[in-house]
Formats: sequence, C-alpha cells, structure tokens
Amino acid sequence: MHIAKSILAGTFVLACGTTPGFAQERIEDTVNAVIQPLMKEQDIAGMAVAITHNGQRRFFNYGVASKDTKKAVTEQTLFEVGSISKTFTATLGAYAQAQGKLQLSDLAGRYAPELRGSALENARLLDLATYSVGGLPLQFPDDADHPDRMFGYYKSWKPLYPAGTQRLYSNPSIGLFGFLAARSLGRPFDEVMEQTLMPGLGLKHSYVQVPQDQMGTYAQGYAKDGKPVRVGPGALASEAYGVKISSADLIRFVEVNLQPGKLDADLQRAIATTQTGFYKVGGMHQGLGWEFYLPPLTVDGLLAGNSPQMALTPQKAEPLTPPRPAPDGAWINKTGSTNGFGAYAAFVAGEDLGIVMLANKNYPIEERVRAAHQILMALEAR
Repeated sequence: MHIAKSILAGTFVLACGTTPGFAQERIEDTVNAVIQPLMKEQDIAGMAVAITHNGQRRFFNYGVASKDTKKAVTEQTLFEVGSISKTFTATLGAYAQAQGKLQLSDLAGRYAPELRGSALENARLLDLATYSVGGLPLQFPDDADHPDRMFGYYKSWKPLYPAGTQRLYSNPSIGLFGFLAARSLGRPFDEVMEQTLMPGLGLKHSYVQVPQDQMGTYAQGYAKDGKPVRVGPGALASEAYGVKISSADLIRFVEVNLQPGKLDADLQRAIATTQTGFYKVGGMHQGLGWEFYLPPLTVDGLLAGNSPQMALTPQKAEPLTPPRPAPDGAWINKTGSTNGFGAYAAFVAGEDLGIVMLANKNYPIEERVRAAHQILMALEAR
C-alpha cells in the first residue's frame, strides 16, 4: 500500500504498508525544512528525495521535472546521477571478480591488447578503480574524448606518480576499469549493466541509455545559466557518469547495499567488495566506487572528503593492508554531477538508514552533504 498526500511544494509518499502518524509527520517536517529552502536558494526546478529507515521507504518529491511541461517530479522520474554511476561500475567489476572472470590484482593488459607497450599495460585493475594508477586526469582531453580515440590516449599517457601512492579522481581511470570488467564478462558494458547487474539488484527503472518509450519520465536538466541541458556522449561516458535512475530505484540500491542478504551469492560478495577500503586518503577511505568515513562522524570531515580539493588535486593515498571493510556506523557516500543535474547518496553501515537526493540542477556538493547529514541525523535521533 502507498499513502500519499500533498505538502506545500512537494509530495510525500510513505511506502511499506504503514500508516502515517506523528513520527512520520515529524520526518516530513524535517525534510521539508531542509529541502524547500535549499531549492529556493539554489534555484532548483525539481528534486526527488528518498529515505530508507528501519525497513521503510519514504519519498519526498518537489517541483517539476521540466519547466516547459510543468510535469511534477515523482519517485519514478529519471535523473542523471553523474559519478554515482561509478558505484554501479564498481559493483559490476566486483561482480565479475565474484564470478571468477577477473581479479582486482590483474593487470589491465590482460584484458586489453590495445594497451600493449603502454604504461597502463601493467596497471592493476584495483588502481584503475580507485584512481591511484598514477595520475590519469579528471577528464579525457577534448581530442581524445571519443571511443575511437581513447586507446590512443591511453597508449601515450605517462604516469606522474608511482602507482598506489596518490589518488587523483579520474573518469578515464574508473571508466577503463568498467570497460575491462565488462570485457571480462564477454559483453558490452551497457548491455551487461542493463540486462544483468541492474535486474539482479532489483532495479526496474534504471538505464544507461534511456529507451525511447521512457523519455517522458526523463527529467530535463538545467545548467547554471538556466538553459536546458542533458549529458552528451563521450569516451567511457557510460562507465564513468552515464546512469539515469529514479529515486525509487536508487534508494533500492542503497537498501541492498545496507542489507544484501536477499541477493544471489555473487552479488552479495560484490557488494561487500565495494564497501571495502583499499586506500586511506585523509579522513576518507576509498572503496570501490563508494567512499566512507569512520565514526565518530563530523560534518567537517564529510565536507573535506567531498570537497573540490579532494576531487581536483592529487592526494596522498595510504594503502590499507589488509583492505578494511566499512565498520558499523561508517558513513558511506558518493556524489554525482553532470552539467544539468546534481545527486547524492549516503547510508550508515549497520544502521538501516540511508538517503538519496536527486536534482535537475548541478548545485554545490557542500549543500548536498549538509542537507543529507542534517536529515539523517534527525532521523537517527528518533
């Protein structure tokens, strides 16, 4: 059963067959008090927020998916999630390992003869996945940002640092990891993601390439100048930043990360691998796709780990030997942005508590982290 009612600028939906009561009304008030001023301050047309807490999902939908059509945001509206896509790519790679198709310790050249003779031929898949391969940049250079030209770029690239010593956040790094993971499974990335991984996770409204019959549910993104924009093609775009997903599916993804026990055994092992810290970078532990922070949590610590400096500059990477699973109480998160969308997903390990926030504008990451932390801490206190 779903129970819905109108609220000011949005719609609140409580799932899981419960009846709204005082506690639910207080949650609603908390979310409204955080999200509505945020949308006004950042001039965001539409947002979808979903929370999972103690086995219940709650959806809070605000504004419009398109300024032109005035179609309201719902929990089935598709949003671009940018680099949150990396958590799906990482899960696919960990799934390939669970199936015995690759090992994170394997060298990239094993799966890509195109890399023969290059510095990347002997790069570990793990270091590609954790941005620690030696300084691949945030983006491909413009003249290499095409599937037909990317291997030419990889062959000419020279490392700036010894592998495993510096973390430099990079689409070409984890993008190549995803490409090679799909190759190890013998199928194109988009196909194995949409036909195997997403259905295996119980996702029903998630895509790399939005089919034509679902375009009506795809939100319009808006650039900082207010002009409409959606993500375009590029080298390894699918692997690095290409997922389009609803808040209903993204909160489902958070839930299976919190409680993977109902997934098949290989997916359970994959989830556990993504939530394992392989490097410590300041106060942040770098997992596969996911990044996490040990308790006691502080807002300042979360902001530092999700800061522009962390994303844009090399940071010392301390190998964790052996790798360390995220403990109960760890804050596990990932941000994601495209030119027209901003997203955030976070959950607290072992506490059945998580949130996703999807917006059709790229607004500051600091504001996303503060908002999510404020909402989840208010829930945790109840």
